[in-house]
Amino acid sequence: MNRFRWLLAGLVMLATQGGAMAWEPAGPVEIVVAAGPGGGNDRTARLVAKVLAERKLVSNPLVVINKPGAGGVIAQNYLNANAGSGNHLMITNPAIVTNALMGMGKASYTDVTPVAQLFTEYVVLITRPGSDLADGRQLLERLRKSPGALTLGVAPAVGAGTHIGAALAFRNAGIDPTQLRVIPYSTSGDVMTALMGGHIDLMASTPINVLPQLQNRTVRPLAITSRKRMGGNLAGVPTFSELGAETEFGNWRGLVGPRGMRPEQLAYWQQVFTKLVATPEWQAELASQLSDDQFMGPADSAKFLNDEHQRLGRILRDLGLAK
Repeated sequence: MNRFRWLLAGLVMLATQGGAMAWEPAGPVEIVVAAGPGGGNDRTARLVAKVLAERKLVSNPLVVINKPGAGGVIAQNYLNANAGSGNHLMITNPAIVTNALMGMGKASYTDVTPVAQLFTEYVVLITRPGSDLADGRQLLERLRKSPGALTLGVAPAVGAGTHIGAALAFRNAGIDPTQLRVIPYSTSGDVMTALMGGHIDLMASTPINVLPQLQNRTVRPLAITSRKRMGGNLAGVPTFSELGAETEFGNWRGLVGPRGMRPEQLAYWQQVFTKLVATPEWQAELASQLSDDQFMGPADSAKFLNDEHQRLGRILRDLGLAK
């Protein structure tokens, strides 16, 4: 993997020398989303497309394609049906690493071409205002006494980043994560509906998916997996580390292309996304959704995914989720 990373970096540098790009996309560019409309991956894809178009960083039509189902396998199969194409990209999150580790199909990060890492967001635990859980300390105390006492809703599946972040924090608090009562839903909107209807006790989510409810104070945030306290509507929410459960877990977002992309294609997208993440619109959006900038180009993204495979593999084994 290290040899691949350095070779890739050298090829990208060679492809960009001379002041002119050796390749540009011809025709529409598709950004594939492994979920239905409205979720975090979908919003990321539409934000990328919007900024690229408005800033004229890409002159081609940009189309967001939703391919939900099978934990991202359907989307990845669609992506690789266009092997070698520089006109197809897919939004990623930890599922591209964890699916194979959990035995959810054979699709893996090794079957695609790393293009960029964009940002990371954290996992916040919330409950409804009428809950008898007043704060994060009470939550952990309740689960230490009985890990199955509360129901936790996650989307889009068991083993999703939100589930892993919550389970990791609970484990670090001395709670057996294998005893948690976890209920998966297709979308974060479905989880929110179940929470507000009293069908579940807790929701694990990234902040962007619950920002309206946080702003309107129609949910009660309990704790978050960030290293330090966040700002905005989460300024008063303690980290799990503050509560004695030393935890930092980010649910990152990135971009990959199909297998077989060429160095000159990667060079093109590296310069495009380097410009995108520096725009005021992009930076403002990250701040508003309480996310941390994590930009990396193709070579560093390849190393990052390899490192995440090792790290998340250890976490999933500890949580009893690895196959």
